Amino acid sequence: MMRVILLGFMFLFSVAQAGAAQEVNPVHGLAMHGAPKYAADFQHLDYVNPNAPKGGDIRMASMGTFDSFNPYIIKGEPAPGIGLVYQTLLINTDDEAFSAYGLIAQSIETPEDRSWVVFNLRPEARWHDGKPITADDVVWSFNTLMKDGHPFYRAYYGHVKDAVAETPQRVKFTFDMTGNRELPLIIGQLPVLPKHFWQGRVFGATSLEPPLGSGSYKVASVDPGRRVVYERVQDWWAKDLPIMRGKYNFDKISYDVFLDDNVLRQAFFSHAYDFRPENIAKAWNAEYDDKKPVIDGLIKKETIDHSQPTGMQAFVMNTRRPTFADKRVREALNYAFDYEWSNKQFAFGSYKRTASYFSNSELASSGLPHGRELEILEQFKDKIPPEVLTTEFKNPTTDGSGRGQRDNLAKAKKLLEEAGWTIGADKMLQKDGQKFTFEILLNTSSFERWTAPFIANLKKLGIDARMRVVDTAQYQNRTDNFDFDVIVATFAQSLSPGNEQLDFWGSSKADIKGSRNLIGVKDPVVDALIKMIVVAKDREELIAATRALDRVLLWNHYVIPQWHINYHRIAYWDKFARPAVTAPYALNVVETWWIDAQKASALVEKTSTGQKVR
Repeated sequence: MMRVILLGFMFLFSVAQAGAAQEVNPVHGLAMHGAPKYAADFQHLDYVNPNAPKGGDIRMASMGTFDSFNPYIIKGEPAPGIGLVYQTLLINTDDEAFSAYGLIAQSIETPEDRSWVVFNLRPEARWHDGKPITADDVVWSFNTLMKDGHPFYRAYYGHVKDAVAETPQRVKFTFDMTGNRELPLIIGQLPVLPKHFWQGRVFGATSLEPPLGSGSYKVASVDPGRRVVYERVQDWWAKDLPIMRGKYNFDKISYDVFLDDNVLRQAFFSHAYDFRPENIAKAWNAEYDDKKPVIDGLIKKETIDHSQPTGMQAFVMNTRRPTFADKRVREALNYAFDYEWSNKQFAFGSYKRTASYFSNSELASSGLPHGRELEILEQFKDKIPPEVLTTEFKNPTTDGSGRGQRDNLAKAKKLLEEAGWTIGADKMLQKDGQKFTFEILLNTSSFERWTAPFIANLKKLGIDARMRVVDTAQYQNRTDNFDFDVIVATFAQSLSPGNEQLDFWGSSKADIKGSRNLIGVKDPVVDALIKMIVVAKDREELIAATRALDRVLLWNHYVIPQWHINYHRIAYWDKFARPAVTAPYALNVVETWWIDAQKASALVEKTSTGQKVR
């Protein structure tokens, strides 16, 4: 009897210990690793002016078109700036690798193993119609996005087992795995949508009906496909939260849409809009300084250094196509791209050649693998290209003269021959009766001058490559359906890679239309490395696993890397003021800048028309 009582006592004691181990205290913020930068009693972010005045307008512009106010589905082209209407449970900061703080959620609860997360909602959180945001809204949003939203959400939140509204202001997400430190944070990025608004509406259909949101702005007017205007919500429930203090200072934010980048640039000089980030090096160096508004000081032109990862911009080959299935073929094409000559001719030598999928960050691989990174890679030494362990990855180079490409083309020819491609009687490469021909699909004319010399070099190898520029809608449709040979694409990265890597390179996403696995990567080693990144127990392990993934991707030659810069090129009409500190990982113009009344008044006086500057 005593033994039974003792065993019972020991069982109850162990249960009590387990319960104690899982006891979780609510916190105001959460970091991927370690503690968040800002304490519970912080007053404002370091990169804002908490006393910034409210008022005035900022006029923005973008390329393309739009036909929808729903950015969360695969159909349609969402309106620029529509994210201003919605809010999320948590909000990230732009001066930390990956930390998030309560927004709709007042506090967060998650155990050490991060097997679940609870969000306690703010009682003051409201939709624009005045109704409270509830846990039921959160659960409905999650279920709807997983069922009818963009395929991205099914990849991003694939490890969520269930979402339950425990009370009207408390929602719990339970995961099907432990140790995934990112999951509570990315669940916090969930856009929360109003269940009552969507009743009787089809979520998966495109619509320009102004949506109901909970954000700092709401839609004021829309000219379909041409212009959208957002107005600040004066009594916004979150305006006095420390995380929002000093942000969203403009009364109105408008976006005009243009179909041609040259027209877009000229419209800026005509003061059709106020702020322009310049992405074309040639234009930056040749098309600003001689313009009268720049000469007169009405337009300010400057560069601002940043520390954000620049990711990988590249010619991306679709390995679903038999032409690009062989790694040697993909490597050969890189030898045909004379980056040094093109950079000198088209960008005044201002770009850096990208040699990492995580460029401009500590996550980028370099030299030879060592330490923990080497240990990780040696687990797969029989399943990865041998160069991963023995050779530093470097892109082919030339002297930039335009005459130094001969050796590179000879190397490309040798690789193509090894892959079974031979020159036929018509001087064209062929294999098994098929000629080597493909299309480079573009959605902007800006890349034409970079692509044309590349095509000329390919022709010297006997490859018939063609270039085609299509509109944004057609381009999006074709890429969503993987209906392309080669495109120019960018794989943007953060300082804390995680579940999104599955969507970029995961085997399970290669055949899901709309996924970001544009390449069609299906590699068990890549899948294993992604898992290591996701469950990394600390920052050091995350860095080692990410560098290992970087090397494996690079040595499989999936892309022909292009270029990057580590600064922002911006031009703006001189009516703004901005915080003394710029966040290292974002520019945040719409979020943190404001109208300087004195500058705005002076600008009105100086403009030749005397037109009121909005």
